[in-house]
Amino acid sequence: MSLAEPFPQPFWDTATPDLPVRGFLHRPDAPNHDALILTHGAGSNCRTPLLVALADAFCASGFTILRCDLPFRQSRPTGPPPRGSAERDQAGLRAAVTALHCEMKKLGAPGPGSPQTDHRLWGGDLASGTWEGSQLATDLKQQKSPRIFLGGHSYGGRQASILAASDPALVAALLLLSFPLHPPQRPEELRSKHFPHLQTPALFVHGARDGFGSIEEMETALRLIPARTQLLPIDSAGHELLGVRNRRELPQLVVSAFLSLIA
Repeated sequence: MSLAEPFPQPFWDTATPDLPVRGFLHRPDAPNHDALILTHGAGSNCRTPLLVALADAFCASGFTILRCDLPFRQSRPTGPPPRGSAERDQAGLRAAVTALHCEMKKLGAPGPGSPQTDHRLWGGDLASGTWEGSQLATDLKQQKSPRIFLGGHSYGGRQASILAASDPALVAALLLLSFPLHPPQRPEELRSKHFPHLQTPALFVHGARDGFGSIEEMETALRLIPARTQLLPIDSAGHELLGVRNRRELPQLVVSAFLSLIA
């Protein structure tokens, strides 16, 4: 296990002006040449303790980590995402994948002969997803090293999974924390319509006391997904996952389970 840099660096990418990527970059001391994006839920931002703790733990295991704010949070410092913001938030995650991919190339992560690509020069439209034919699209679709993974808590994880279902080659795997399967006390309003189209391997980390879906409900829903999945139940945890009792062991549990998924 490597030692991460003591402090993450502020990250700000404006290659796509209407979809800036804002957050913090964690660079490991001994990189494994893989990278993970982590984003937040509807009521928080990328500074939430859960994301910080996971970023530190993954970084200590060699991952380069980008914690980033979704577009809705960049537009308003507090409050839930406004109605109709989901597509823009998904486009923001696509922009984050692009930015981190290029950042990894600048850091010298090895690739099988692929040239350095500046995302300010390739001619694609991230918001609409019309990026076919670019070198970046080719790299991502072939999943050349470095591998890029995408993760999020609650709303952020849901948007990440919907994006991956629409573009299976975008990232190598998903880390979905407290996936909001349905609104609390409304189990009939399932948010799993896209699950049968999800072809990206995914680790679901879920609290046993999560009001947005029980462990049993999650197990049933995951059977809809054709890709490889793992469910990591967290005893005594609610939707927030991280608490006083598990703050030391939870991050490493998640890292270990994710490494098992992507091995």
